[in-house]
Amino acid sequence: MRYDIAIVGGGIVGLATGLKLLKEKPSLKIAILEKESQLAKHQTGNNSGVIHSGLYYKPGSLKATNCINGYHELVQFCEEEKIPFEITGKVVVATQEEQKPLLENLLQRGLQNGLEGTRRISLEELKVYEPHCTGVDAIHVPQTGIVDYFQVALAYGRKIMQAGGDILLNHKVLSYKHQGHTNYIETSKGTIEANLIVNCAGLYSDKVAQMDSDTEKDVKIIPFRGEYFKLKKEKEYLVKNLIYPVPDPNFPFLGVHFTRMMKGGVEAGPNAVLAFRREGYSKSQINLGELAESLAWPGFQKVAAKYWKTGFGEMYRSFSKAAFTKALQELIPEIQESDLVEGGAGVRAQACDKNGGLLDDFAIRESEYVINVLNAPSPAATSSLSIGGTVAGMVLKRLS
Repeated sequence: MRYDIAIVGGGIVGLATGLKLLKEKPSLKIAILEKESQLAKHQTGNNSGVIHSGLYYKPGSLKATNCINGYHELVQFCEEEKIPFEITGKVVVATQEEQKPLLENLLQRGLQNGLEGTRRISLEELKVYEPHCTGVDAIHVPQTGIVDYFQVALAYGRKIMQAGGDILLNHKVLSYKHQGHTNYIETSKGTIEANLIVNCAGLYSDKVAQMDSDTEKDVKIIPFRGEYFKLKKEKEYLVKNLIYPVPDPNFPFLGVHFTRMMKGGVEAGPNAVLAFRREGYSKSQINLGELAESLAWPGFQKVAAKYWKTGFGEMYRSFSKAAFTKALQELIPEIQESDLVEGGAGVRAQACDKNGGLLDDFAIRESEYVINVLNAPSPAATSSLSIGGTVAGMVLKRLS
């Protein structure tokens, strides 16, 4: 089984990369290696389903560029493939006076990123968009939407197979080595040969990268679990579309918010707590080795020391439904604890460097035989076709 390109990881970024490569060069022999029995089981399949606008990201950054380009590509793809989606718009709401300057900065950043129509709205207008929401200031972002990313990923996979690509499920990558100009990839189902490896392994992207002796070991994936509640059916009227708080600019999470889902219902959350295993979707799922790795990483220790107060608040909300409800009441005071039922959870692969930096931007690193997508958290799903195009361009440049 010999391929030109082996892509490790059958999530939305790996699939988008394969799709882009086959579109640009149909003669390539490509394999997607996925360790699970289905595609998109982890970050993609547990995604909140928001089509992000590009509001939050530093102008000119990979996140900003790929999110804005990816937004348009994603919408076009969904239209062509008849995947249901809605461009709903959202409101970002300041609930305290001291948040007003941060909200203004957010508005200016959005305008610099080309979000036409994004504007400050009056509190009366806020009530038109979200009748049950309160705050001291707000902006409206018309470009935000909702979609089921699991369905998007499956569509990417179908098109890859139609174009002649292979999707190899239950193929967990155990190791790889270079010999001559060939990578020999040992998987749980045997050896795969490939001229080039593209690592899109998400929560295990650092582990796959470290199989290559040429890759610097200065970044570790720290898994953060985001836990959600759902509004009871009879309370879904409290949220029309999407309601977000003003985020902490020093912390790469957006705070608890309300999201109407494409597949029905309204989610409230998430918080952001350290997961006790990389694929730990509940408090009871623990891998002592992976947890010890996270806690021993010098960068995480620095993050914990710097943000201990924020982290404690997130952990407290994880164990206290009353505290979670109180956070939600800042945006919708009518919400009561009895209105919430337990929802799902996702785990975010957050890259952290040795110096305590939680990488804010997408990070793609190359060695002679491997291209590693080392940091692709939110808005990677929105940006997937653009990120895939970026990585595909790097691959094709090598082939040329």
